[in-house]
Amino acid sequence: MGVDGAGAGRRRVVVLPVGPADGGAEWGRSPYRSMSEADRSALWRQRLHEAEAGLTRYLVSLDDQPQLAEWFALQGEIFADLPEESAPSAQWQRLFFRGQALMERFLVRRYGEQVLEAWAASNAEVHRTVEPDHGRGAADPIHRIARQAELYGSEYEFDDERPPGRERAELTITHCAIWDYREQARRSGVTITLASPCTYCTHALSANIRAKGFRPAYRLQSGPTGHGCHWEASAATEGTEEGTGTR
Repeated sequence: MGVDGAGAGRRRVVVLPVGPADGGAEWGRSPYRSMSEADRSALWRQRLHEAEAGLTRYLVSLDDQPQLAEWFALQGEIFADLPEESAPSAQWQRLFFRGQALMERFLVRRYGEQVLEAWAASNAEVHRTVEPDHGRGAADPIHRIARQAELYGSEYEFDDERPPGRERAELTITHCAIWDYREQARRSGVTITLASPCTYCTHALSANIRAKGFRPAYRLQSGPTGHGCHWEASAATEGTEEGTGTR
């Protein structure tokens, strides 16, 4: 188990369990296929906390603060029908997705899509504190992306020839199931504000990588397997510039 540092500014370090003794290739390429229900629920809760606390933090930073009644009403919608902590992860997934959709709609209607990057940066400051360090360097934020991909049932893999390391780590999502889940939610009546989940997701993942002290780069892709993306985190060096995402 992880141990919290007592001193201010010390990071929480958590030791992860190692993979199977036989070193199976599938575990190495997609290591979170066997995430437990409890772990899935905990990550959904953490993601919701990062988003809601990040939005609170962002709104406080604005000169044009929203009317308190409006903000309280939004929070009430976000946390309506809060599941029990032991509820199946699917219930926490629905709560997160509804909350994310409500927050996106609130921000875009009030301030426009251009503020999504600033919101993502604010969320990343929360992420910096609540996401444990696992001692793997650049691999840490890339493994977090893999865990998020697993939550939706996306198809993803690490490169066999270039496994994640301390200085550089990469991940390819060959089929992003967020697109599938969004369409299911839309058909069930959830209002989807953004035309593409990538509009926010690329800002959010980049900001999270940056918050952990690494340089992000990504490439969006689409093809026979659907929408996907390739992510990299590398040790920041003076004079380097962040890569630009392309489809």
